[in-house]
Amino acid sequence: MKSYDETPWWCQLLWPWFGPPWYAEIEDPDAFWAAIARQFAQQAGELADDLAGDDRPGEGYLAKAGRLTSARYQAEEIIRHEYGPPIPEDDGDECNEPAPDGERPMVVNRDHPSWAEVNAEQQERIHGPTTD
Repeated sequence: MKSYDETPWWCQLLWPWFGPPWYAEIEDPDAFWAAIARQFAQQAGELADDLAGDDRPGEGYLAKAGRLTSARYQAEEIIRHEYGPPIPEDDGDECNEPAPDGERPMVVNRDHPSWAEVNAEQQERIHGPTTD
């Protein structure tokens, strides 16, 4: 996993267009992203300390290094999940709209008489029009 030296790429790429409305009011985006990266790193560090727990009696060097590394990775993943990419709002995509007049779309399988026509239309959409 990457450290929090760089802010998640999707934030820097998408927020200018699709981010929260207050993002346009930020005067210095670089300073903002640096502050966010520091905040993420601090939260991940604190959570990693909590997840790692206290040293165990008789724990060897490799066991301790593995426990601390595992706790750090787990903490980073938890923090990334909490501040993960924004879930797009439902914008009324045509896929979510019911069929006109409340009818269900017709299902055409290979046994249906319209199969050849429907299959040809789909192949044309996928591969482009055929040239004769």
